[in-house]
Amino acid sequence: MPGLIDSHIHLTDFDPGTDIAALVSQAFENGVTHMVCNGTSEADWTQVQRVAEECPGVIPCFGLHPWFVVRRSKEWLSILEKLVRDHKCGVGETGLDRCADLLDKDAQEEAFRAQLDLAYRYDRPAMVHCVRSWGWLMDVLRSTQRLPRMVVHAFGGSTDMIKCLADMGAYFSFSATVLNDNFKRARTALFAAPPDRLLVETDAPNMVPPEPFRVYRLTGISGEMNHPANLATITNGIADLLGEEPDALRELLWSNAREFLGDLIKQ
Repeated sequence: MPGLIDSHIHLTDFDPGTDIAALVSQAFENGVTHMVCNGTSEADWTQVQRVAEECPGVIPCFGLHPWFVVRRSKEWLSILEKLVRDHKCGVGETGLDRCADLLDKDAQEEAFRAQLDLAYRYDRPAMVHCVRSWGWLMDVLRSTQRLPRMVVHAFGGSTDMIKCLADMGAYFSFSATVLNDNFKRARTALFAAPPDRLLVETDAPNMVPPEPFRVYRLTGISGEMNHPANLATITNGIADLLGEEPDALRELLWSNAREFLGDLIKQ
């Protein structure tokens, strides 16, 4: 049976003092073989690099999240390009978010476009964040001539968006939110996503799964956090929703992740 690949996680966002190596080890003991660890700003890129070096199976991604665009330095893009050039990595987390504090729409779009271009030029997968910006996202993507392969993480868009994004080469990653009966739009999108573009994620320490999918628990100063070892129960829950056998879904997810991540996956 193939291993599980967590297509989106933030291993540097757990509370200070959290034993990250222990979290990764617990996840690997529960069938996870790879984690796509996303950076969000210049402040965490070094940490992302260190975690990936210390924990085999962790795939680093370096990017500027829309929440932190206003804090970027003048040199952010050159620093990011050097990281992407010098490491086997993805580009992300990047994207668009109308809910971001200190919203600077022009700066967000400029940063997003720059990171899409960077991912394309270095043939790296891009990890895309989109919150309440679906029309804006489509406008940017449609006006970009050279798109990298990309995944829209924690997809929460409408089913109408799926075909358009799939035609652009996008993958769709779903988190534990689809297991919550109150998130009907995400669940509907899960059913509409092309099977060969489907990925799963924990987005840990965020997006704590609903009961009974919260097998591993973490509590810190920021409250309850998601644990990467929950990916197995999240995947089984998604398989149940889709009417698939868990092993068959794992085979599909592994194949999709191999296609999307390419040589970033170590055998």
